[in-house]
Amino acid sequence: MKVTLRKRKKGNKISLYLDYYSKGKRQYEYLQLYLMPEPENGSLTKQQKDENKKILQLAESIKAKRHLEIHNSIYDFQDSEKLKGNFLMYFDTLTEKRKESTGNYGNWDSVGKHLKKYCPNDITFSRVNREWVQGFRDYLDEEATSKGGKPLSQNSKYSYFNKLRAALKQAVRDGIMKYNPSEQVKAFKQGEVQREYLTLEELQAITKTECEIKPLKTAFLFSCLTGLRWSDINKLVWSEVQHSEHMGNHIRFRQKKTKGAETLPISQQARDMLGEEKASDERVFVGLRYSAWYNVKLLQWMMRAGITKNITFHCARHTYATLQLSLGTDIYTVSKLLGHRELKTTQIYAKVIDDKKIEAADKIKLDF
Repeated sequence: MKVTLRKRKKGNKISLYLDYYSKGKRQYEYLQLYLMPEPENGSLTKQQKDENKKILQLAESIKAKRHLEIHNSIYDFQDSEKLKGNFLMYFDTLTEKRKESTGNYGNWDSVGKHLKKYCPNDITFSRVNREWVQGFRDYLDEEATSKGGKPLSQNSKYSYFNKLRAALKQAVRDGIMKYNPSEQVKAFKQGEVQREYLTLEELQAITKTECEIKPLKTAFLFSCLTGLRWSDINKLVWSEVQHSEHMGNHIRFRQKKTKGAETLPISQQARDMLGEEKASDERVFVGLRYSAWYNVKLLQWMMRAGITKNITFHCARHTYATLQLSLGTDIYTVSKLLGHRELKTTQIYAKVIDDKKIEAADKIKLDF
């Protein structure tokens, strides 16, 4: 690419600009720098000449900088076309790619709606800068509300802002943006996570209680015994349910959330719960659905068992992790069983156990 410093008469001043030429295409960058033209009669004063010289030197230094940026691929001639793209449409495209993962899609969809409230008019990538990202953060913190009209929780702010950061990071990977402006904006801290789970006594109670939807009950109890997420249970096929002399009963699958390949040992009780093996490509849990109706039936099942906690399907995974730790399984093993990439993710469950220990310590009291 060739960069040339040019001059253009503009009114009673001479405007300086850079002319970029590459493969038959031109692009201009006006520097907002101006020279004093020679007067028709007479000449410029020494002060005016010195001022013009300084301005020209500044323009030449900008030109040299642009040459260096082009050499280092920081400034690309084609960038201007890419940056004209609609960021909100790009975000919607990323959201659609997550449609198979119900929970994750819901979060991305919510962020998209908030982005459109924050920025009702279309915005190009070129205008997505640090100030714009900071403005969205301020919007989440001060103006945004939930469906119920309440201010967003700390964890919603944390999650929503991170979705924007992820989208901008992907835009850099896709070659649309050269850097991620959200890296210059302070992220929200994650709030204390309240993870509901069932005690062993409560788990025994729901096992003996009827649920209107049999596949739902089986899948939930299976998750309590294995720690599998809804997304992995829903797509589980019989070829992934295996047995060997060395490993015993186990499941070999790829996590939908992390894409990591896993081998998960399961108990004989969990295997018996699945029933007779079917065709290798057939789903293990037939008739399972993810809907508001199923969530209602899950809660009704809990209530019939005398449980008033706000239990969702994912609480089965929390139950598995919490019971494993409380029954003495070390945290490293539990982390591997859950398929966590980092131990700190599992430590959230360990804190629950610590809290239960503190409660237990206060139960023994002497009368003096």
